[in-house]
Amino acid sequence: MSHHRQFYINGQWVEPKGQGTVDVVNPATEEAVATIALGNHEDVDLAVAAARKAFETYSQTSREDRIALLEKIIAVFQKRMGDVAEAISQEMGAPAKLSKMAQAPSGLGHFAVALEVLKDYQFEEQIGNTMVVKEPIGVCGLITPWNWPMNQLTCKVAPAIATGCTMVLKPSEVAPLSALLLAEILDEAGVPAGVFNLVNGDGPTVGAAMSGHRGIDMMSFTGSTNAGRHVMQNGANTIKRVALELGGKSANILLDDVNFEKMVAHGVMSCMNNSGQSCNAPTRMLVPSSRMDEVVAIAQAVAGKVKPGDPNAEDTVIGPVASKAQWNKIQDLIAKGIDEGAKVIAGGPGRPEGVSKGYYVKPTVFANVTNEMTIAREEIFGPVLSIIGYESEDEAVRIANDTQYGLSGYVSSGDIERARKVARRIRTGMVHINGAPLDNRAPFGGYKESGNGREWGHHGFEDFLEIKSIFGYVAKG
Repeated sequence: MSHHRQFYINGQWVEPKGQGTVDVVNPATEEAVATIALGNHEDVDLAVAAARKAFETYSQTSREDRIALLEKIIAVFQKRMGDVAEAISQEMGAPAKLSKMAQAPSGLGHFAVALEVLKDYQFEEQIGNTMVVKEPIGVCGLITPWNWPMNQLTCKVAPAIATGCTMVLKPSEVAPLSALLLAEILDEAGVPAGVFNLVNGDGPTVGAAMSGHRGIDMMSFTGSTNAGRHVMQNGANTIKRVALELGGKSANILLDDVNFEKMVAHGVMSCMNNSGQSCNAPTRMLVPSSRMDEVVAIAQAVAGKVKPGDPNAEDTVIGPVASKAQWNKIQDLIAKGIDEGAKVIAGGPGRPEGVSKGYYVKPTVFANVTNEMTIAREEIFGPVLSIIGYESEDEAVRIANDTQYGLSGYVSSGDIERARKVARRIRTGMVHINGAPLDNRAPFGGYKESGNGREWGHHGFEDFLEIKSIFGYVAKG
């Protein structure tokens, strides 16, 4: 068991002002694997002061300086990739294969994309005699969740570094080990003192201190919609920019001309990936009512092959969910689905058969779901799929859009043009056609209560930049 009782502030590992600690629990074993310190508003003040001082010089660095810095970060990150993958598996239970193939590499990917974007990004635009410049916004407060920890750390840290900002990071106290490793990586790469600062803590204490802090110019938050509301409310007093990437309840529309065997299987596996702990997971599968029996049979068979188990075992498909609190929430929602009349065709309440320890959830599929049921409205954030029938293409689109969320959507058809037309009607920030994967060069983010702003690629630079018009910059001829 390791102990991490220091914070990274102004280029140094320092003792916290707060006195609290919390155990980091491996959800596969329910045993503590580390202890971290919990900060308070004094720790935040120190981190913000360091970031504000560093901003005076770091904001003036050249494009070439920041390119060289990102190249060094990438080199060190590559060297530490195995450590990152191991930490993620320990802190949030991701299977080792998923940690090595997706969780850890996603962090490297965001630094690589930020580097490529920075090389050609247009920070200036001449309009008549005016020069419009995009400048670093200032000190950025970053709050990240536990489900894809390194991915969500780096899609904020990388553009902040690339655009000349300085930052204070509060990672999730559930999964902070990968963030501590990132601090080590940035330190070894030579990130100047004060540019990156890390304070561990909980949302009501450290998170609230950050979002309400006058010394922080913008907040970038990823997490639940409810927590995002608190960040926005706390930030309102200082009129700071608040970028939010929040929850989702994404619809997966299978049109009547698809290969059902292939796309139902793809939809089930996409929902179950990472134990269902992805905000953009396709958790509502919309299928023609006339094909419901066929869809149910396929989904039932596929879900039966999704093996929960030890993250280090070769045959494990999904690990546990990240915490006891999350496990309890999922169990309550599964029970709610049964109470409201949905039919369990795979999985159901309780731990998987033969499992007595760990926060494991049975891969669960509900049929006969209506869009008014709780399991179709609330983000479950577990390996739980709801299958909903529709009578027409128009009804499928209506059901897809009948949600408070608008993060992602999915549509599959044997006719690409038909799929494109439906994709344009779905009110979400992202849509996948025929199972197309994410592209980390394209913007990630949502409509409605799924947030505002965009991350990833060149769009991910925008929230970290302010726009200034300098009139008369260009002399009249």
